[in-house]
Amino acid sequence: MKLAPTSIKSLAVGMIAASTLVASLGSPARAQISVNQELSLLVDVSGSVDSTEFNWQKTGYVNAFNNIDFTGANFAANFIYWSGASQQQQAVGWTHITDNASAQAFASLIAATTRPIGGGLTAPGSAINFAVPLFQNNGFDSQKQIIDVSGDGSQNNGASTATARDNALLAGVDQINGLPILGSEANLAQWYQNNIQGGAGSFTIAANGFANFSDTITTKITREMEIKGTPEPTSIISLFALGTLGAASTLKGKLKSSQSSEKETTKAG
Repeated sequence: MKLAPTSIKSLAVGMIAASTLVASLGSPARAQISVNQELSLLVDVSGSVDSTEFNWQKTGYVNAFNNIDFTGANFAANFIYWSGASQQQQAVGWTHITDNASAQAFASLIAATTRPIGGGLTAPGSAINFAVPLFQNNGFDSQKQIIDVSGDGSQNNGASTATARDNALLAGVDQINGLPILGSEANLAQWYQNNIQGGAGSFTIAANGFANFSDTITTKITREMEIKGTPEPTSIISLFALGTLGAASTLKGKLKSSQSSEKETTKAG
């Protein structure tokens, strides 16, 4: 007997509901680990970053997690490489950091990564859009979700950066901070402040070139994780502590299922 479309739909809904109930009874929901912060590190590997600069940048993150005193810490972090509109990779998944040993283990995971993208344009907005859903169902729960974007250029491809920032904050990300690496592009720090930085207490710190990146990212992570006692290095030349948008209380359960559409913009170079 062929069922009417409405009957098929009703039957399907009933079967799905029943199977969901059985699954929920047989498989308890995974417990969320409570942490103070969730930190997503977004690292520029676009074509303007040569192999030497890539190594300086990666080594900077490795040094930060090896050298900061993380005694008493309780946060989760992941590590993402990004370039053009569709070029992103989570190189290190969400990792629980509670002390120096776990921080150094995370540093070793970063050190073991290789460059996944051999060039490409610069799409920080698309990188933010990629990072936001990774907070959901990551096994951790906190009252503060942070996205940390580092790079050596402004957007020339992909989703609107300012729109991606605003949508991330609306979805529940609490803070987006910027680390522009100064060099050939004028006014890059100001561009990061205007287009990437957002959320209560957000800030932008500029590194005076890739050679000074290590000191700057160490200071930045120290501040983001609210670790006391690390002096600011002389390589910091710009610090903006203006929050541009109010933060949402927590990301869990509030991510929008529909992400903003990617408006492609491409410039020469």
